[in-house]
Amino acid sequence: MTVYFIGAGPGAADLITLRGARTLAACQVCLYAGSLVPPELLAECPPDADLVDTAQLNLDEITGKLVGAHEDGHDVARLHSGDPSVFSAVAEQMRRLDAAGVPYEIVPGVPAFAAAAASLKRELTVPTVGQTVILTRVANRATAMPDKEDLATLGRSGALIVLHLAARYVDRVVDELLPHYGSGCPAAVVAYASRPDEVVLRGTLGDIAEKVHAEEVVRTAVIMVGRTLGAEEFGDSHLYSAERERHVC
Repeated sequence: MTVYFIGAGPGAADLITLRGARTLAACQVCLYAGSLVPPELLAECPPDADLVDTAQLNLDEITGKLVGAHEDGHDVARLHSGDPSVFSAVAEQMRRLDAAGVPYEIVPGVPAFAAAAASLKRELTVPTVGQTVILTRVANRATAMPDKEDLATLGRSGALIVLHLAARYVDRVVDELLPHYGSGCPAAVVAYASRPDEVVLRGTLGDIAEKVHAEEVVRTAVIMVGRTLGAEEFGDSHLYSAERERHVC
């Protein structure tokens, strides 16, 4: 049988993809992180499905349940918040399934940064202002960052930077980015994007930390810093330009 790594989306139950919902409805076993995946999504599972909250399980225990379900002849849904391609810890699970000879597939989901951009009503890549988005995090008690991926290095580009898992360290983020972006650079923090308890904070790099502390945002949030967040004067995209040469096949 097959393990399906399914992107559950950023929080709102109706932001899971059609493929994700259909796959979930066809699996007799579902492993999910109870602290991150909305309980409403579990209603998509079959009524008699075996539901396993992995919040208190370590990687070996999770892998054991995936392999065990496969050996028992069941398809398995492994629900991950957001999209499995970014900060999902899917890579180490797939490595273990490869070693165990267990087949798996990945079903993409809506990433948190996309939901945050929607809440801000902003395109993150704006013509003539910014065309690059950096997705990153900060190292603290989590896995260390690789060489040359620290904020001081990444910030030199001046590109829009999106930080996951960093709200608790917003003061440090501000200190490291200020030399490259300046205190007046637009910044935003979106917590619980797409959920009923969503929090949207807008400001500048100079005042965003104060707003984060005032709202007591410490988790399930993304921090965004970059000029495109405040862009109003910019040229139209060449994509729809009347002067663009049209080719008819």
